[in-house]
Amino acid sequence: MGTKSRETIYGGSIRAAAERAAEARKTADRLAVEAWNKRMLGFQGPAQPSPALGDAINAGFGYLEVKCLGCNTHQTVTLDIVRRPKATPVHELERYMRCGDCSRLQGRPYKRSHLVALRVAKISASDPPSTWWPGER
Repeated sequence: MGTKSRETIYGGSIRAAAERAAEARKTADRLAVEAWNKRMLGFQGPAQPSPALGDAINAGFGYLEVKCLGCNTHQTVTLDIVRRPKATPVHELERYMRCGDCSRLQGRPYKRSHLVALRVAKISASDPPSTWWPGER
């Protein structure tokens, strides 16, 4: 008869510790995103420091709401399709945001945008954002 394997002895505790660590990372990411959202919605900035793309996705916030400063429209960007490393801070995406309507009117890429918040669900005309900027409505 042989001795018990290391998998039998330590396997359960290692898996439990890994699950607790993953849950702690998810909780920390969610709290960081919520703090950033409150700063953006309450004070309208500053956008930096911001959570990383991977942290926002891990926390369950898969969409970034952006407001065009030219036509005041709100749009959402899916973070899963952004072609940047997951360690990229969310505030660095602001310079790449372009409004399609304003770009067509201007005849060139129109880059005036403002990050609003990270969202769990996509916003649409039938489901507008729950928080508006003061004085907009």
